[in-house]
Amino acid sequence: MSAFWSAWISVITLVVILGCTWLLLSTRRSQPHQEQTEETVGHSFDGIEELDNPLPKWWFQMFVATVVFGLVYLLLYPGLGNFKGLLGWTSTGQWEEEMAYAEEHYAPIFERFATLSVEELQQPENAEGLRIGQRLFANNCSVCHGVGGVGFYGFPNLTDGDWLWGGSAETIKTTLHQGRNGAMPAWGAVLGEDGVRDMAHYVLSLSDREHDAESAARAEPQFASLCAACHTAEGTGMQALGAPNLTDDTWLYGGSFEQIAQTLRQGRFGVMPSFSALLTDDQRHLVTAYVMSLSND
Repeated sequence: MSAFWSAWISVITLVVILGCTWLLLSTRRSQPHQEQTEETVGHSFDGIEELDNPLPKWWFQMFVATVVFGLVYLLLYPGLGNFKGLLGWTSTGQWEEEMAYAEEHYAPIFERFATLSVEELQQPENAEGLRIGQRLFANNCSVCHGVGGVGFYGFPNLTDGDWLWGGSAETIKTTLHQGRNGAMPAWGAVLGEDGVRDMAHYVLSLSDREHDAESAARAEPQFASLCAACHTAEGTGMQALGAPNLTDDTWLYGGSFEQIAQTLRQGRFGVMPSFSALLTDDQRHLVTAYVMSLSND
């Protein structure tokens, strides 16, 4: 955070604290009665009148204590950019200390398992390493792929052995390190609605599913000219491009006629983020071993 925004937030915080203090004290001074009274403030609602009584002393003292606590806390722990407070504390500094502690205590463990191959990590005697990979997966990957790696709509299932970009250890490590960007262009404007329907039937025919043979036959030449460059002429896909195999029964965005037509009409764009800044090489090695174990069970 820049010095300007640090000062801006500090000033606003002080103004709010001091404003609340002024409101509390001025309200208390304006009340002529410091004890309980039967006088009202002069208005009523639905027959209910408000008595002109001051705050109870214990309540007033709690407000004062809160204001004092806020001022002391702001003085000691501002934690805003360059303003470190009297104790020199910042949230960034605390985070750096925690990361240094984790590096000191856990890095040797990661380094020890990094000397083992992915295949060795999946052996029973190295179960601890695989459990560490599982926890890293749960913290970083499960939000998209699910706790057990079964995936969600638009997020690949990692347990079925079907891989968009390849399932070797090195390919998975590359995916974790660099991320992936999958792009299926929209063909609605090129094909037209009739062409989209025909192409959807042709895609269904590639996996021997129920389809309209005449519609599929009309779309076959267009598939060869528009789609084969990524999915190959046989529709078996191309892992180098992340283009899925259309001849099996694995569908990232659904394999019904309507879902395939929607994919053709509007396209699909999937992003697998890079974890190079979040996970070390040794940690990505353990996650790779765990991911591979999901489809080997």
